[in-house]
This record gives sequence, structure tokens and C-alpha cells, in this order.
Amino acid sequence: MTTYTKILYQIVFGSKGRKRFFDKSNQVQLFNYMAGISRNKKCYPYKVGGDSNHIHLIIELHKTQSLSGYVQEMKKAAHIWLEQNCILYPNFPGWQIGYSGFTYDYSALDNLKNYVENQNEHHRIVTFEEEYIALLDEHGIDYDEKFLWD
Repeated sequence: MTTYTKILYQIVFGSKGRKRFFDKSNQVQLFNYMAGISRNKKCYPYKVGGDSNHIHLIIELHKTQSLSGYVQEMKKAAHIWLEQNCILYPNFPGWQIGYSGFTYDYSALDNLKNYVENQNEHHRIVTFEEEYIALLDEHGIDYDEKFLWD
């Protein structure tokens, strides 16, 4: 018997101190680079997005990848790339220590892609902090607020 998996994740992580470092003028390059990292890891990037200080990845995680390994490699590669492209991203402070990963049924995929696609509009109403806590609450994840923003 071989291994079969099909796991849909939304992964969310922010910049250190939630510092804003990208905008509409340079976000496409960052999102495309991160999608390329996913493909190189044999993970399918359905949507990469975010708004100024955080990233949302809607991916299908490949059977050879652990979630923590994938996120660690993604953040490391993106960090190096952002530093190499510091002219475009002069305010990049590094990534926060942690991340969150949420699993979804594939019936939610269109809604997830739309949600990530519209992050700029979404964050005119809701802050990243409010959004993040709502995601944790929606998924029943216990957390201590003093450790949320490391």
C-alpha cells in the first residue's frame, strides 16, 4: 500500500511586531515567490495573499511535507528573498516566531480563495489582530494572548 493524502490548509503568519512591509505595489512579487516555494515543495498553492504585515497561504500539503517543516522552510526562503530584494521591501523586520495552520474541507476552497484574494478590503474593517483571534476562536484553538504576537 502507498500513502494517499489530500489536506487543505490555511496557514497564517505575520511580520515581527506586525510591522507593515508590503503594499499593493510590491505584493504580487512576494505572493508569486511564495507560491513558487510551495510548488518546489510539491505543495499546491491555491492562493497566496495577505495585507501589509501578514501572509495567508491556502495550500494542499504534499504527503512528504510536515506542516511545521513546510512553514519553517517557507519563512526561511521568503526571509532570504526579502532581504535580497530589500530595495522593494526596505521595512521587512523578519517573521514572527509562530504561525497558525487550519484545515478545511475542500468544499470551502472557493470561499477561502475569495477571502484571501480580498485581504486588502477586509482589513479596512478588521485588523489583523482581530482577524487572527477570530480564526483561532472559530477553530476552537486555546491560546494565551501574551504569546500570540511573538
